[in-house]
Amino acid sequence: MSEIRIYVEGGGDGRESKAAFRRGMSDFLSEIKELACSRKIGWNLVACGSRNNAFRDFQTAVKTHRDAFNVLLVDAEDSVTSSSIRQHLRTRDSWENIVNMQETQCQLMVEVMENWLLADTETLAEFYGQNFNRNAIPNTQNVECISKSTVETALINATRRTQKGEYHKIRHGPELLGLVNVATVRNRAPYCDRLFVTLTDFIAEA
Repeated sequence: MSEIRIYVEGGGDGRESKAAFRRGMSDFLSEIKELACSRKIGWNLVACGSRNNAFRDFQTAVKTHRDAFNVLLVDAEDSVTSSSIRQHLRTRDSWENIVNMQETQCQLMVEVMENWLLADTETLAEFYGQNFNRNAIPNTQNVECISKSTVETALINATRRTQKGEYHKIRHGPELLGLVNVATVRNRAPYCDRLFVTLTDFIAEA
């Protein structure tokens, strides 16, 4: 396989918002991208908007880009109780065809991408500046244990009095994703670390 293709949920419906999200995620994964390029392995990250669009595009890629390592990256949306990501997605989203994919092709942001942002409070504080409320951010080592609803409330409460205003998924999310410390996030988000390990192993074996 001579290429990595990642189909990721996020970016909304607009062309500009998808481009911004693609830049943010590319910055977050820059270590992997650079490693792939050093081994002359192609790199293509596609911001698909909705999770259903991501799964649709991923399924198409499996058929049309047979020489690539095609990866689906979506929000878990809930806590992950199954040892299999494929089973989690099959149960939650009724994606029956997911069972035909390799487990390593299926990757999650648990419970949502914003959990990764909570892992790096220092970057959040620097980004939002004065009046950022650190105390609103849960002090949980494994940020994937924080529920989606708690994450959303925490970000709103932490940022509402800052000059940038309340956290906004489209306006703030992509930029923050490109700024957070990857090592910090990997240390506090096991499924994020799994993504990096999977891609690194693929490159090493390619």
